[in-house]
Amino acid sequence: MTPQPAAHDLSLAALWPVSGLRATADVATPGGTGGVRTLELRYLDDDLVVELARLASRGVHSPDAMPFDVPWTRGTPLEVARSVLAYQWGARSRLSPERWALELGVVVDGVPVGIQALQSDEFLVTGSIETGSWLGLEHQGTGVGTAMRLLALHLAFDGLDARAATTSAWEDNPASNAVTRKVGYERDGARTEVREGTAVEKLRYRLRRGTWEARPAHQQLDVTFHGLDGTRGFLGIG
Repeated sequence: MTPQPAAHDLSLAALWPVSGLRATADVATPGGTGGVRTLELRYLDDDLVVELARLASRGVHSPDAMPFDVPWTRGTPLEVARSVLAYQWGARSRLSPERWALELGVVVDGVPVGIQALQSDEFLVTGSIETGSWLGLEHQGTGVGTAMRLLALHLAFDGLDARAATTSAWEDNPASNAVTRKVGYERDGARTEVREGTAVEKLRYRLRRGTWEARPAHQQLDVTFHGLDGTRGFLGIG
């Protein structure tokens, strides 16, 4: 009898390992019961993307501000929600070891509150990860913005072995700049760019691995990772 070849594992976890990626920690924030909330960064499946699209449609910033390079938050609630879906579905398909963007839903005590992204070009060569995020307007001012950035940095440095993390923000976005400085990034230059037809200064920041490893005790989270080995393998990190 001729031996049969082993069946291939065609489960979602095997086909798309990043689908199982999660990073979870209990964090102290002013908005939680007793000051402690369960924070999770989770791969964006369709159900979570739709929930976050609805959240974005209710507002991400005041109408007179624009914190993003691309003004995707302009438009009707329907247009804003659709822009979230379109972008996330596109980003999902463009993952490879050479160029990737891990777009992760931010979930606090089971409630979706925003998106935290980690992206890199030629990570296996540069070891550098760029972070970016947005938080629903109704969840801002609760300490979640700082906590989700810290959790993302744990994933970048402790989970994916990054050597540096970078980020940027417009100079007139004090909340984002404050969070960036608070978690240990250092200024790394600036340049004038065009935003909605106006010249605005964009500030650059860098956080090196040595600085991250020497961070103060209150920034050291007890993080649980799920799906990390599969994600590392998928991105060629070994």
